[in-house]
Amino acid sequence: MSVRNENTTVVIVGSGVAGLALGNFLLRSGVGCVILERRSREYVEQRQRAGVIDTRAARMFREWGLEERILGGMPFEPTMNFRIDGRTRPYRFLADDNGDGRFCPQQVLVRNLIDTFVSDGGDLRFEAEDVSLENLRGPRPLVRYQDATGTTGTTGTTGTTRTIACDVVAGCDGDRGVSRAAIPEGHLTRYSHEYGYAWLTVLAEVPASHQSMMAIHSRGFAGQFARGPRASRFYLQCPLDDTTQQWSDERIWDEVETRFGEPVTARGPISSKQLVPLRSVVYDPMSYGHLYLLGDAAHIVPPMSAKGMNLALHDADVLAKAVLRQVKDDDPTLLREYSATCLRHVWNYQAFAAWFTDLIHDSGDTSNRGEFQQRIARAEFERLYASTTASRLFSEFLTGLN
Repeated sequence: MSVRNENTTVVIVGSGVAGLALGNFLLRSGVGCVILERRSREYVEQRQRAGVIDTRAARMFREWGLEERILGGMPFEPTMNFRIDGRTRPYRFLADDNGDGRFCPQQVLVRNLIDTFVSDGGDLRFEAEDVSLENLRGPRPLVRYQDATGTTGTTGTTGTTRTIACDVVAGCDGDRGVSRAAIPEGHLTRYSHEYGYAWLTVLAEVPASHQSMMAIHSRGFAGQFARGPRASRFYLQCPLDDTTQQWSDERIWDEVETRFGEPVTARGPISSKQLVPLRSVVYDPMSYGHLYLLGDAAHIVPPMSAKGMNLALHDADVLAKAVLRQVKDDDPTLLREYSATCLRHVWNYQAFAAWFTDLIHDSGDTSNRGEFQQRIARAEFERLYASTTASRLFSEFLTGLN
């Protein structure tokens, strides 16, 4: 086994949306960086995730000069489609400008980010195993890993231990990654909220008649979102103790039709099922020494709000600008303020996510919080249709203008 020592400015752990966006921003600005990813390129590019790029994130890519190469997907329709007790009630956004946002499956965004980074000469190393972070509060952190494949997926020397000295480590490896685990116990405060129910998420070969459709029904929430011209992602609210084995394909289609109050266009093949408990989590601070946490490593929002990917992109934008200030002006101010800057935005989005999640679920199912809360939620939901002020604020949050 050989050992190789290297140096760079930033080591990015994880090639999700946050890590890849950060890498592209730094590379475009001439700042040296290395992205380490535990999985293979094929796995990362095919990993199925939902995705909505809001207006704020779309404008961010434009500001970095990456809009044409990165952004894909269909622009937001100005209407959100609800089925309430089997009756269609379209909701039209009242925001002044919602044209920049778009529906974009996360794997499409990830593929675009990878292609751009690699084609521009970025250093992206897949199948980097046993990553460890050292000396995070010392003069220069060290990132150590086992190299199985080499740079950008080419064949390397099996068993090579690589050590990279750097100025900044960006932890973009998710809720269960090594980055946050490297922070000593007691340094972070974890704030969390459990919503008391889960979603069964289903990917099926069924074309969607709308970009999105959400059902409010006494049996629980249901949603259908387009995933390309021939596929849809379905969501069904269910108890936390349910298992995927309890949900046969036939039961899924029956429940979708019951909650939407109409037949599905076709009962196509179902390729995946997963149960996702809804929760909100925030870690404070989002940094430790020279380690900075981004995306799911620092915060989780329920998928109802469609803000998880956009929060990750915001983190990447803030950290990239902070690193540039340090490198170009020898000014660490923005790095010191990184956590506080991000957390103001995180808590703003968490507030919206918690409100919208409770509103939609309480409006239908009474098993979680009762009939009184259902009537409160229905009254608040009606206010979105009746009040211009309430509707505009809701529209601005949802599209990322607020």
